[in-house]
Amino acid sequence: MRRRTLVQFLVGCSGAMIMNNIFGCSDSEAVGTQGTTWLMPDESEPHDRTWMAFGASRAIWGQKLLPEVQTNLATIAKAIAHYEPVSMLVRQEDYEIAARQCGSSVNLIVSTLDDLWMRDTGPVFVKDSRGRLGGINFNFNGWGQKQSYDNDAKVSEFVIQKSNVQPINTKLVLEGGGIEVDGKGTAIITESCVLNENRNPGMAKAECEALLKPLLGIRKIIWLPGIRGRDITDGHTDFYARFARPGTVVAGYDPDPASYDHSVTRKHLEILRSETDADGHKLEVAVIESPTSIRSKLKSDDFAAGYINFYVVNGAVIAPEFGDAIADDKAKSTLQNLFPDRDIVQLNIDAIAAGGGGIHCTTQQQPRA
Repeated sequence: MRRRTLVQFLVGCSGAMIMNNIFGCSDSEAVGTQGTTWLMPDESEPHDRTWMAFGASRAIWGQKLLPEVQTNLATIAKAIAHYEPVSMLVRQEDYEIAARQCGSSVNLIVSTLDDLWMRDTGPVFVKDSRGRLGGINFNFNGWGQKQSYDNDAKVSEFVIQKSNVQPINTKLVLEGGGIEVDGKGTAIITESCVLNENRNPGMAKAECEALLKPLLGIRKIIWLPGIRGRDITDGHTDFYARFARPGTVVAGYDPDPASYDHSVTRKHLEILRSETDADGHKLEVAVIESPTSIRSKLKSDDFAAGYINFYVVNGAVIAPEFGDAIADDKAKSTLQNLFPDRDIVQLNIDAIAAGGGGIHCTTQQQPRA
């Protein structure tokens, strides 16, 4: 497994934006949290819609990958649209190509964008005790100021406004790809991402937990080490471990001893197999191994050949395939066993994978109110 390392695209944001996105608001300035109990639902709970961003640009993706990435985004959006509504942000100058590729099944909304990673730039949706929705703005800062983010820093607020949900602010800086929850009080989070000086300088684990628990309705956090500095995300959770349901986790394993992900995925499996959820129940852990080969056309050092970055929608699981027939079939079979009442839809997303991301990275679910 590899993840994107687009560090050559240096930050082009202002000092004021950097300060705001690192430190956010103080505890006393937090909006939408006092007197309200919030809960982040499990991804398999019913969705109102999926949010995406048709945000690939030539400056970041290059001339060769750009049209392929745009095709991948449209393929993902249309696959999801068979099961639930899709709202996709798009720059004005890209509207015609997005409309042509996505067709009438995808709702296009004009917005300024830097890139396409809605899981990280969009809000994290939560519910209160009466089922009303809130959207948490986690102060996106370009994965620790590794890429320009002036426009993407505004995506969360924009989506919250368009969704007409309660805005919730926090001083925490993190991305949706770094959080995995079961909707019943348990979360899995990678230390390498959230407890990182480039997001939350000087923050101890206890302080982070104290801020996250009331925001997401969690009682226990299972911390995985992750790995820093190898990719632009510093090791997001959604490439390593996901909840299939409360008590059941599906985890990725890289069997190649030469891979930097080999030892960290092995460590993650050891931790998960020894852990319990918030109610004290021992976790059941299913494993999906990385493919041993991929199609050669878009092969790169940053190619993210991992099956864990799937996305659960109403009635289906949208998952990648990489051209390794045996590994692809094993991944599909495992997912079908974990989600027996859902269709398993496998897509070729090689261009997005070549940029170090996956299907889950491009999406953000809005739960049904």
